[in-house]
Amino acid sequence: MKRVYQKAEPVQRAGGHGIALDGRPIKTPGKRDLIVPSGALAAAIAEEWNAQQGEVRTATMPLTRFATTTVDRVATQREAVIRQTANYAETDLVCYRAAHPPTLSTRQQEVWQPLIDWAVLRYDAPLVVTTGVIPKSQSPASLRAFAAAVAEQEDFALTALHVATATCGSLIIALALFEGRLDAQQAFAASQLDESFQIEAWGDRAATARSLDEIFTA
Repeated sequence: MKRVYQKAEPVQRAGGHGIALDGRPIKTPGKRDLIVPSGALAAAIAEEWNAQQGEVRTATMPLTRFATTTVDRVATQREAVIRQTANYAETDLVCYRAAHPPTLSTRQQEVWQPLIDWAVLRYDAPLVVTTGVIPKSQSPASLRAFAAAVAEQEDFALTALHVATATCGSLIIALALFEGRLDAQQAFAASQLDESFQIEAWGDRAATARSLDEIFTA
């Protein structure tokens, strides 16, 4: 849509902080009031709207999309989002290890096992670790503990945790990020461990192939 407003700014609203376009409050696509829990988030969303030139492109407004998703979907379908997020613990990425090559399994142990150990202590929720991809049942008590940790989040925090869990393929990594056990770069690296290993391996093979090609064509 075209930009028809002059200025976006954060405003104090009942129940939190809103964003106004030329004094008029922003509504979500679901026609609900866009109210966020902090002034900093409201200010950052206002900056996204002020940065638009000519056309308002929501693809360039991640915080706006995050906030409207929370208000329109997460707040209205909270129990479903909690279940979707918590269910990742049943087959969490960090619980499935490679048998070969040994260098990959060693790296998984070094990176993922400390996260499992942290989760056990933090949530009193032991996890079963296995080799291969065949699902292993986790303790119902552990799954309840992780579900409780997800359910205690308020709507905006729940949205962030849900996105992080789905992006990482791991509730354990997402919770570690959420609670400051990992930073964003470390969480991404942990979630992409297998892929990074394969890229490194194929890169080495490609280099070897080039070297052999140079030898035999010299």
